[in-house]
Amino acid sequence: MAIRPEEITSILERELEAYERRIEEVGVGTVLQVGDGIARIYGLQDCMVQEMLEFLDDRGDPITDPEGNIIRGIALNLDEDNVGTVILGPDTGIREGTTVRRTGKVISIPVGHAMVGRVVNAVGDPLDGRGPIVSEDRRYLETRAPGVIDRQPVSEPLQTGLKAIDAMVPIGRGQRELIIGDRGTGKTAIALDTILNQKGTGVICVYVAIGQKQSTVAQVVRTLQQHGALEYTIVVSATASDPAPMQFLAPYSGVTIGEFFRDQGGHVLCVYDDLSKHAVAYRQVSLLLRRPPGREAFPGDVFYLHSRLLERAAKIREDYIIVPQGASPDTTTGVDGQVYLGARGRKQAEKALAEMPGGEKMEVRRLAHTGGSLTALPIIETQAGDISAYIPTNVISITDGQIFLESDLFFSGIRPAINVGTSVSRVGGSAQVRALRTVSGRLRLELAQYREVQAFSQFASDLDRATQAQLHRGTRMVQLLVQPQYKPMPVEWQVISIFAGNGGYLDAVEATEVQRFEAEMHAYLAEHYPEIVEEIRKTKELPEDLQQQLTKALDRFAEHYKTASAS
Repeated sequence: MAIRPEEITSILERELEAYERRIEEVGVGTVLQVGDGIARIYGLQDCMVQEMLEFLDDRGDPITDPEGNIIRGIALNLDEDNVGTVILGPDTGIREGTTVRRTGKVISIPVGHAMVGRVVNAVGDPLDGRGPIVSEDRRYLETRAPGVIDRQPVSEPLQTGLKAIDAMVPIGRGQRELIIGDRGTGKTAIALDTILNQKGTGVICVYVAIGQKQSTVAQVVRTLQQHGALEYTIVVSATASDPAPMQFLAPYSGVTIGEFFRDQGGHVLCVYDDLSKHAVAYRQVSLLLRRPPGREAFPGDVFYLHSRLLERAAKIREDYIIVPQGASPDTTTGVDGQVYLGARGRKQAEKALAEMPGGEKMEVRRLAHTGGSLTALPIIETQAGDISAYIPTNVISITDGQIFLESDLFFSGIRPAINVGTSVSRVGGSAQVRALRTVSGRLRLELAQYREVQAFSQFASDLDRATQAQLHRGTRMVQLLVQPQYKPMPVEWQVISIFAGNGGYLDAVEATEVQRFEAEMHAYLAEHYPEIVEEIRKTKELPEDLQQQLTKALDRFAEHYKTASAS
């Protein structure tokens, strides 16, 4: 509809009355130099460290990649005359003279339940072709690790499903256990087995792939899908074809996603595969930013790079309150107005409940958003088994133990190829299942002694009977700990297998037949003595009377196996 001339004046008057005089200040700068994923920008005087920046085209619109995602930069170096920025994406559309705009926001990524089952990149954009991720929650990539007061000792086991680890190098929820070894020794396989074993436990898993081939990451995702593990797993991928800044950010994205569930009172497992490539990516970024190099050309803060990441793994303190029985689980205040902190606080709450009038109608309850945990399994790749190199020793000193995998063991068919002598868990022992601790108390020592005797026996012609018996049993115990990939074993069957090995039931079996003996033993006990298996599964203990019942059951199976083998 055409506007009449006499209406123009009234329209202008209305618009002028509604006009607001607002001045919006936007910090802008100009690209001085760009290349290798790094841009040096003039201007941006008030820029913050790790602030997100946007690159604008000639029309003033943000530059995007081929998928339509806005290409952003992160300010890492704040020099007197320019800002050193890493570009999160391809830099082909950015050139000298390109305008850069501040966002006023430090780098953050989406978090929440919508991330579960998805494959994302280091900034939270989906890579699986299943549409955008709708999440209202966002978190900063860099946050402070929980303090000493906010933590409590590791006390719950995180079962890997691998006999060799759960028996000798146990891992607890909230622990940081390094997996270290040469290329092709089964490091990723152990991590994936651990993820598969969390099915049905309520643990959310985050797998961070750093600097790997795209085909390798695709195979990992396919494996998780085939075993139904992607339902509770988030994959953060920064492959070898991604820019170094994306590989540098990927682990921090993974732990940030995991912290959301930890702070809800849940349990999380984070796998970083691997931190050797992460350190190399950070070295590349640092050298391009002209930061001074140190040992092996790594920057001086490469230790802090990994320590601030791994310190975010923690078992969060459990807080308790006294509430009426059947009260809402979201209750945040107790009837006495007290919050009891930590394991000691639980005892205090139980004591206060016993002394409280009408206490029989009350109960002690854990606060909903406390007691979560984030367990870290960082992976480090060594060269020729050298665990004394720069990055390996850094991460060993940060973590709570390490699982060292040996090439010689791997190629001799002993898989997982764990070196018992150099592998250790510093805090997981207190979290180990009691039944497993009962049967595996001397296993680690005996296997270490077996390795020494085995090395000595290659040079000695005459061996006494005790040494021969030690070699005989050690060979079978080593075979007992061998396990196929992607077949984690429930803890009750681990207990039974190791109990049988300690009891000498394998001594009459050929070393090559140990796997068959174990499989038939499990089938026999499941059919004839399911109550023993169920008792171990429920109580996670192996008292004297149950040991006697298990011994009788194994005696009968040994006779059955001997008869079946003879026929």
